Amino acid sequence: MSPSARSAVGLGGLAVAALVVPVPVVLLAVVALLTATVVDAMAVRHRPALTRDVPKVVARGVAAPLRVVSGEGVRVRQPVPPDVEVSPPEGETSLDATLVARRRGRHQLPAPATRATGPLGLGRWDHRGTDAADLLVYPDLPAAQRLALAVRQGRFAEEGRLTRGPLGLGTDFESVRDYSPDDDIRQVNWRATARLDRPMSNQYRVDQDRDVVCVVDVGRLMAAPLPTNLSRLDAALDAVAAVALVADEVGDRVGALAFDAEVRRRLSPRRRGGRAVVEALFDLEPSAVESDYELAFRQVGGGKRALVVVLTDLIEEGAARPLVEAVPVLARRHAVIVASAADPDLASMVRTPPTAPLDVYAASVAVEVLAARDRVTRELTRAGAQVLEAPPDRLGAACVAAYLRLKSRARV
Repeated sequence: MSPSARSAVGLGGLAVAALVVPVPVVLLAVVALLTATVVDAMAVRHRPALTRDVPKVVARGVAAPLRVVSGEGVRVRQPVPPDVEVSPPEGETSLDATLVARRRGRHQLPAPATRATGPLGLGRWDHRGTDAADLLVYPDLPAAQRLALAVRQGRFAEEGRLTRGPLGLGTDFESVRDYSPDDDIRQVNWRATARLDRPMSNQYRVDQDRDVVCVVDVGRLMAAPLPTNLSRLDAALDAVAAVALVADEVGDRVGALAFDAEVRRRLSPRRRGGRAVVEALFDLEPSAVESDYELAFRQVGGGKRALVVVLTDLIEEGAARPLVEAVPVLARRHAVIVASAADPDLASMVRTPPTAPLDVYAASVAVEVLAARDRVTRELTRAGAQVLEAPPDRLGAACVAAYLRLKSRARV
């Protein structure tokens, strides 16, 4: 219970009136005002009814609507946990706000707090809610869904390359049909074109029902921050979401495995498994232990041939040694992609002309780090893996491009 601004103004006016009005009269008025304030506050002491409409699942960094509705004379405020923003945080009678979560995982959104003002406007009563709501924050699903839509519509292209026509060319010949303006030139059947005197194209069947397994490192190296205010694990899970949704789109089975010193999560490949992969991995957090690549790869290595996308970090040459030694366990049977988020700051240090002695030292360290990463890349390539690096916001697209390229070449 608390006095309102109107009650405070009234007390101030009575204090000024005490200069010209007899003190007993002023004291009597003060008592009357305080009594009215208490009675006014007691009139709204019961918790007001309110309804809150908040999504249970949101994507990291993507705005979602939040609506809280209460009665007249009630001010509503929405408390938030760390890494969650609500704008505006409060409103009169109702609150129509935008909610943005900055960190993946499971969060508790506290119940709204309300402040009810009495009929006279003199007293107020604050109420705290008791029913918190679960808020599940997924990786950047809208970006993954855009990639899947681009693949469906034949608009997906690797950076720097223009592609036309539907996804891939497939490997199994199906039929000869009339040429379409969107066909790739490689589809043209020149003999049929010459014989029928009109352009004809070969129709290929795109392979489906292949297995794709996303292997995610959640060891200590994946806790390293990136310039985008994300961790390396955040960038990796964004890429996993993109690969998983695209696998759904092209008719492949997709599964996942997350590991550090032990297997943390495992999901066997399945049809239309993209959503299940996201739900299984979205709340993973990096641990402080070294990752056991051999343990993880042996969990995958015995299955049917698959595309295995390993999301890890290659920044430390010493830490990458177990990865290099374990890759042959997979490469003997599977197509392997080792993907890592590149650090744009390293490349910037090398390209930017130094302006102070400290810049020279920083550039020399960046050159050594990049050289060590190149050595790791060459060793992984010799071991049978394809290695790709991309900026954090392009890692998902790079993984999808590599996946579709291997698929079109019948490597999966």
